[in-house]
Amino acid sequence: MKQQPKLNVPQELLILGAAVETGLFKELESKPLTIIKLAEKMEADPRAVWTLAEALVALGYLDCSDSGKYALSPKTLQMIYEPDDPGYMGLAFMHRYNLIKRWIQLPQIVKTGKPARRKPEADETRYFMDAMRYNAQSNAPAIARFLLGKARTGTRLLDIGGGPLFHAREFMKQGAQVHILDRPDTCKLMKKEAERLGVRMIPGDFLGKLPEGPYDVAYLGNICHIIGEPENQLLFNKVHRILERNGCIAIADFIRGTKPEAAIFAVNMLVNTPAGGTWTYSQYSDWLSSAGFADIQLHAIEERQLITARKF
Repeated sequence: MKQQPKLNVPQELLILGAAVETGLFKELESKPLTIIKLAEKMEADPRAVWTLAEALVALGYLDCSDSGKYALSPKTLQMIYEPDDPGYMGLAFMHRYNLIKRWIQLPQIVKTGKPARRKPEADETRYFMDAMRYNAQSNAPAIARFLLGKARTGTRLLDIGGGPLFHAREFMKQGAQVHILDRPDTCKLMKKEAERLGVRMIPGDFLGKLPEGPYDVAYLGNICHIIGEPENQLLFNKVHRILERNGCIAIADFIRGTKPEAAIFAVNMLVNTPAGGTWTYSQYSDWLSSAGFADIQLHAIEERQLITARKF
């Protein structure tokens, strides 16, 4: 008998997201509290707070003492509050939690072709940064070694959209001089950390003017799926102009037609952007060739797909 797919609601993620969004975790950061005190501080219904707290206990995110006081569990402290712990992820899961709110609008999006209606979230940039940093942990070192392992020290690299700094750290370990172009709010959020690392942050929009360079390498990580076909062609043209002769463009993204995940991720872009999507290797090749690039190759680096091309 054919096994049916398990289409379960992501209950644990929704429970965790509610604990952050309602302030439950925040109120327990300083000391354990009873349900009554916790509900007062959260300005929430005691029965509802108790139900959520008990679910968090069952999942291992809270502990409850014999006296009825709830506290953050070691699991939660390590995961959210201790950056040096191997299991640390910060609030990266909140980015996916926020995406669920938008995906619920998918039927209407399919009807209109317009992205989800959304209201600005106070900590949305932070959640996004945590998610991008967390996702990059497994592949950033390998990508940096692949691109720069044989490069000279002082290679000038422009990381477009690299605000979370995880790739920048790895590029610098390989001896690169790194500049990052990202949104002004991201640059402001990461300014101190960038200064500590010796990375130059350049506020701007990659659809506008790029830094003049010249650069030896331009890294485009998770950028091309945000924009449409004409915008990608224009971006590659601009990147070509700021690269040195024999300079390299490197594009890390989902490549449609190679893995099922690319088609599924395109739905995320439908939900969140006016024209974004995932593109085939043939499309990338055409755009890169039209911009003047050659030696176009597709690589698999630690389960990430990377397209490289050179300016000759």
